[in-house]
Amino acid sequence: QVQLVESGGGLVQAGGSLRLSCAASGRTFSSYDKGWFRQAPGKEREFVAAITWSGGSTYYSDSVKGRFTISRDNAKNTVYLQMNNMKPEDTAVYYCAAALKHPAYAYWGQGTQVNVSS
Repeated sequence: QVQLVESGGGLVQAGGSLRLSCAASGRTFSSYDKGWFRQAPGKEREFVAAITWSGGSTYYSDSVKGRFTISRDNAKNTVYLQMNNMKPEDTAVYYCAAALKHPAYAYWGQGTQVNVSS
C-alpha cells in the first residue's frame, strides 16, 4: 500500500515557477513508478509527467515538455515536479500517482491546487 500527499501548490503569475512535492508512505516507495496528472475545471484529468522507479526514464506530455521537470529522491520518499515558465492554461488541481509500472497508476494523492494568473 502506498499513500501519497502533495504539497507546494499556490498562485503564481504567468512566466513564474512552482515546485510541487509528493511525499509517499510505504516501505516499497522506491519500487514504484511515479506520475503527475492534472485536472482543470470542466476537463478530464490528463497526464503531465512520469518517472520510473530508478529515475532512469522520464516522460512528459507535449504541453509541458521543456518547461516542467520531474525528479525523485527515494531516500526521502518524495517525488517533485518543477514547473517553470508557467502559463494560465497550467491552472489545475495536480495529482501525484504511483504505479508498479507506468502507466498503470493504482494509487493517488488528494491533489494540490495550482493557479496561474495572466
